[in-house]
Amino acid sequence: MGILCALWRSACLESRGRPSLTVCRQRARLGLKPAGSRRPYATATTLDHHSSPGTQLHGFTLRRTKRVPELELTAYHLQHDKTGADYLHVARDDKNNVFSIGFKTNPPDGTGVPHILEHTTLCGSKRYPVRDPFFKMLPRSLSNFMNAFTSSDHTSYPFATTNQQDFSNLLSVYLDATLNPLLRANDFAQEGWRIGPANPTLEGKDYARSDEDSRLVFKGVVYNEMKGQMSDASYLFHIQFQKHLFPSLNNSGGDPQKMTDLTYDQLVNFHHQHYHPSNAKIFTYGDMPLPKHLQEIDTRLEHFDRIAKDDDIKLPITLADGPHEVTVEGPVDPLVDPFMQHKTSISWLTSDTSDIQETFALGVVSTLLLDGYGSPFYRNLIEAGLGQEWSPNTGLDTSGKVGVFSVGLMGVKEENVKRVKEVIRTTTKAINQDGFEKSKVDGILHQLELALKHKVAHFGMGVMQRLQPGWFNGVDPFDALAWNQTISSFKERFLQDRYLEGLLEKYFLNDNTLTFTMTPSQTYAEKLSNEESSRLSEKIQAVVKRAGGEEAARKELEQKEQELLEVQARASDEPLDCLPTLQVSDIPRRKDANQIRDADFDRVKVQWREAATNGLTYFRAVNVIDLPVDLRMYIPIFTDAIMRLGTRTMTTEQIEDLIKLKTGGVGASYYASTSPNDSHICSEGFAFSGYALDHNVPQMYKILRMLVLETDFDSPQAKGRIQELLQAAANGALDGVAESGHSYARRFAEAGLTAQGRYSEQTGGLTQVKLIARLAAGATSGQLHGVIEKLKAIQSIALTSQQGLRVAITCSPDSAHRNEAELRKFLETLPFPQPSRRAQASQPAEHARKTLFNLPYQVHYTGLAIPTVGYTDPAGAPLQILAQLLTHKHLHHEIREKGGAYGGGAYSRGLSGTFGFYSYRDPNPRNTLKVLQSAGQWARDREWPSRDIEEAKLSVFQSVDAPQSVNEEGMLRFLSGISDDMRQRRREQLLDVTAEDVQRAANDYVTNPVERGYLAVLGPKQGWLKEADGWNISELGTEALTADA
Repeated sequence: MGILCALWRSACLESRGRPSLTVCRQRARLGLKPAGSRRPYATATTLDHHSSPGTQLHGFTLRRTKRVPELELTAYHLQHDKTGADYLHVARDDKNNVFSIGFKTNPPDGTGVPHILEHTTLCGSKRYPVRDPFFKMLPRSLSNFMNAFTSSDHTSYPFATTNQQDFSNLLSVYLDATLNPLLRANDFAQEGWRIGPANPTLEGKDYARSDEDSRLVFKGVVYNEMKGQMSDASYLFHIQFQKHLFPSLNNSGGDPQKMTDLTYDQLVNFHHQHYHPSNAKIFTYGDMPLPKHLQEIDTRLEHFDRIAKDDDIKLPITLADGPHEVTVEGPVDPLVDPFMQHKTSISWLTSDTSDIQETFALGVVSTLLLDGYGSPFYRNLIEAGLGQEWSPNTGLDTSGKVGVFSVGLMGVKEENVKRVKEVIRTTTKAINQDGFEKSKVDGILHQLELALKHKVAHFGMGVMQRLQPGWFNGVDPFDALAWNQTISSFKERFLQDRYLEGLLEKYFLNDNTLTFTMTPSQTYAEKLSNEESSRLSEKIQAVVKRAGGEEAARKELEQKEQELLEVQARASDEPLDCLPTLQVSDIPRRKDANQIRDADFDRVKVQWREAATNGLTYFRAVNVIDLPVDLRMYIPIFTDAIMRLGTRTMTTEQIEDLIKLKTGGVGASYYASTSPNDSHICSEGFAFSGYALDHNVPQMYKILRMLVLETDFDSPQAKGRIQELLQAAANGALDGVAESGHSYARRFAEAGLTAQGRYSEQTGGLTQVKLIARLAAGATSGQLHGVIEKLKAIQSIALTSQQGLRVAITCSPDSAHRNEAELRKFLETLPFPQPSRRAQASQPAEHARKTLFNLPYQVHYTGLAIPTVGYTDPAGAPLQILAQLLTHKHLHHEIREKGGAYGGGAYSRGLSGTFGFYSYRDPNPRNTLKVLQSAGQWARDREWPSRDIEEAKLSVFQSVDAPQSVNEEGMLRFLSGISDDMRQRRREQLLDVTAEDVQRAANDYVTNPVERGYLAVLGPKQGWLKEADGWNISELGTEALTADA
């Protein structure tokens, strides 16, 4: 969709709390990505004397330049003379500089070779022959972003940093990793796949080896990652849809069923064919000098000769001979009504995405059709009861050469599947006949205007993420950057009679469609398991045949596993002198604080941050109240419902239109924060947010007040719409847990320790998931009446004028006076709190020490939390350093490299006073728990070299000193009560941590964590998880939820 949409969505993603659901859905429908901040316009000073097309510099030739004043940038398109590598530089006065190198990597099959190669290239290179230099660079850098991405047809390696030496260091490592990787066979075995004993390292007290531990299984980081991905039914629907629409474009991530066909030689050959400068697209962004980038990059490319570029662009099947229909099987969602398990979508092909003007206009059409509760497709499909939520592919997808527009539903009854297509067709015809309203288009353009003004922290990364897919598919990045040109052209065309309706007629008023349906299969998981067992048996038999017998085959596989373990063990303490690094001395000891002033408006405290905001005003408010315990869990439902129900005088559609026309989004959410002085004290209540152009601030306040105080919970439609919300939230909730299972596990574990942990679990954890699923499964009229009464009780206390209310305003200095006047007017309209039932004493419920949530996944997620100290306690800084040391020096090695999990580590929450561990997409949770149990003792007994302590400090300061968006400045103080003095003291404590401090913290707080804390595991029940050993086994299926009710 290009930079236009990237900037648009940034306005939604950068606001905290719960932004307007309307605005977020609007941007999501266009497939938008986050962008970052804008600073004053960068003239092309770095190349002023080299800026003529045809100029040669450091092995590159400048092909063309483009100034984009509205985005305050200048773009340079260059080409490497010897290899033909494409290079795009975006010069901008932004200290957060970005680099990316990407390669065209059309997958030849479903083995996931691009994905596995993405992992193995980062396992060592010629200049940096250490094992896994990518992960070892994480604690040697002050980067605010480091990663690698395997997309459907290309692979990219980006990073972002504000430090010039750090940029040079990472540039060197990234270029050598991608162009000169070692690609060792044991790296392929570790990251890709292998066969070996399930638990080769499980031994010691309480961990006696069993036959299960010795059982031969498929292993590999990517293999387990994709098994976890396949547990996400939404992902499965989308990837199967793509498979049938783009049969020539295989699954780049890899299908576990085919992944074990990939050989090491095939991996190496794929690298030789695709990871070549002639096949590369290089991107840089920011205020660092381009000539220096060119000089360094040329030294890495000059050793290669030019080869034929892979410019094969994969196209979808033709739908001109439609309609086409495809039906596949998928898993059953245990949290959803068993009779509403179908998923179905209708898709059309649209324009060539290199036609930026028409692609943008189609994005507007998609938004008008799909965005918000008042949109025609929402009303006629979801509100009409044909489905519970949009399918994952719904919206306009412009990531390929040809656009694809899809409308689909999840939670569909079998008898309604064909009806969905009929309603989509009749709705499209009716829209074409009636036409689109100009006011709705004006609302979309207003959102674009706000996005252009909104200053966010990761603008460069957003530019890269949005330009790169099109760049690999024939879209000119210069065209994609032409903001004003695209908008102006659209406005001119929109003035033409029925311009948007003409696009409907051109693309959608026909049956040249693909109908894709996924039907539920009760045996789907069983079939996957049986297939894997059969495939494993075949692979083992091949080894038996080659080795000359079963005993010899087992010995061979166990020996290879042992050899890999030995390689991994040697790597854990290998010298890293060849890797570049920053020093702690690069971190300033003192950090300048944002200039903030405080004021009192009667009973309300107001924090003011005056800064360059491009004519925008940002509003935050927190209302701390004594919250009745029985209402807390219903606050997330309330904050969704106020965006859905309308008021006595305005419909939902009218409110949505007003939000788009007058604001960048408003929202409400649950709020809880622990005192920085005492982790046992937690305040809670409500948080509110919004932003708008300065002259629209009064309307923003009016909208926020109307949503919170005037939403009509007694309307005839209220029960039905709340039921829609509950069913939509329940549908796909299990997929959401699968995507972030470690976060849910950690949250549940922390609920046993602190009040904030308990509140967070109740409002955003598995407890909230269970509540939503239970209400959705048994949403009778009587039950919904009880829900509505709770929501009305919440409404009466949410936004009142009292001592617990405080406000933060961020605005430009010249609008501060006017903002003071408007804020006073707003506060005067708020009601005084009414007498209500007193909050009950919040006593912690009984919380089992060890809990398994038995879920139908192929992998596990683990969270273990233990109590520590509050933010101002001097022991907090060593614990924060200890978490980084354990993650990078021990847990990554043990849980990911040896255990095969996709991720694992430690964390320290200074504000809430908790320390924890986690694993993600973990095939081996029993081994993980053994590692975690001994982690504190390992850290206590280790003689920590000064270099390790330095690296841990660098890791911590990546987030401490990360760039902030203008609307985030001062928010830690406002939301958490952490003063500038506290932050500065903590900063100095972190910089002064010693090895002895780390050892002491490990001994005092982290030894024997299972006995000290609370443990949660998500995934299928295994034999060692026994109630007799203290495990509480919890179910989340609808039958269990109904029984709980």
